Amino acid sequence: LDLCPGCLAELPRIARPCHQCGEPLPEAAPPGTRCGPCQRRPPAFDRCTAPLAYTGPVPMLVAGLKFHDRLAAGRLLGELLVSHLLRRGGPLPELILPIPLHPRRLRQRGFNKALELALPLGRRLGIPIDRHSCRRNRATQPQTELDIKQRRRNLRNAFALAGTLPARHIALVDDVVTTGSTSGELARLLKRAGAERVEVWAAARALSRHPA
Repeated sequence: LDLCPGCLAELPRIARPCHQCGEPLPEAAPPGTRCGPCQRRPPAFDRCTAPLAYTGPVPMLVAGLKFHDRLAAGRLLGELLVSHLLRRGGPLPELILPIPLHPRRLRQRGFNKALELALPLGRRLGIPIDRHSCRRNRATQPQTELDIKQRRRNLRNAFALAGTLPARHIALVDDVVTTGSTSGELARLLKRAGAERVEVWAAARALSRHPA
């Protein structure tokens, strides 16, 4: 890893996540507990796994990848996610699907940050990465500028499948999950197409509902 042991130890880990959305729960919560919001209105995806809280130095790492072409940061975050998944255990998906960018955004940025995170996952876990089955067919407004209701409207019908779904258990990969709107919209599309289980794998989870 491109971190010294001291910096690695200081990364803000999520010790007790909600079993479905991945947000932190109180330390006393039993493993496998689902938070109140997930019990009242479950997201379309079955589980979100994110090892880091989006606080401390993590936003700097994510911004370095997203806005400053620091691909080494993507490799680091991907490797941290791999290590977390190996400790977590459980059945692995058949396919990894990085959240797609709209072609215009891809041309502007030159790379897909979600794909950079997915590459170490596919290599280390031996799972194929699917770059072609799903496309983003609308250039949506950046989600960071919107509240949760606006995010859902912004993403409505933003994704489309290009053919038959090639797997039944799929992991969506992204850098940060904030409200889950993006991954939720894509998970709904995949399930309508026949997916039985859709997980979300992210480097970090924003602390939007449960205080750290």
